[in-house]
Amino acid sequence: MWSNFAVMSKKIWFYSIFFLVLILGFYFLLTRLIPGYGKVSLPQLNRVQDFSFVDQDGERITNKNVEGKVYVAEFFFTTCPGICPKMNANLRPIYDKYINEPQFLILSHTVNPSTDTVARLKVYADSLGVNAHHWIFLTGKKDSLYRAARNSYLLDDPKNNISPLDEQFIHTQYFALVDKNGNVRSIIDGLKKDELAEMQKQIDALLRE
Repeated sequence: MWSNFAVMSKKIWFYSIFFLVLILGFYFLLTRLIPGYGKVSLPQLNRVQDFSFVDQDGERITNKNVEGKVYVAEFFFTTCPGICPKMNANLRPIYDKYINEPQFLILSHTVNPSTDTVARLKVYADSLGVNAHHWIFLTGKKDSLYRAARNSYLLDDPKNNISPLDEQFIHTQYFALVDKNGNVRSIIDGLKKDELAEMQKQIDALLRE
């Protein structure tokens, strides 16, 4: 009886290993030999233009710093009493999930640079307890910040119907998801839980690209 059981166990073990190897081999063929398999089917909405801003540590941040990285771009201001705290609270789980992922960043641009100086952004970032290498708060010239929001990340409300150089105040709850090549791939409502959950799936997919 025990000998029959041992033989049966060996067969089960053998077939389990066999099917595991078969599945892994099939996956390898799909991901390596079939062009485009496994890549996320997100459109390329826009190309991020060259930029140069200053972070909460006073360091210059440009396109070079985000090359080869997937990142979320948002626009906020530190004295915002409304949607901004909610947006950043919703970004916190994203930050926590990818804290050990070197190819992922969050870029938070102020839309009120006259108030949000480097020192103020430093205090704000410290209050959130975030790492400056993974969640970067940016300030700079107002026209450059607004141009980035409108022309690069497509985050201005289209109802404004204004010139790209107009400095009308920007207050948006949307995030832009950017791939490793500097292409905007998705626009996400930063106040909607379902869209934020979908964004995490998109981030995972873009990190695999």
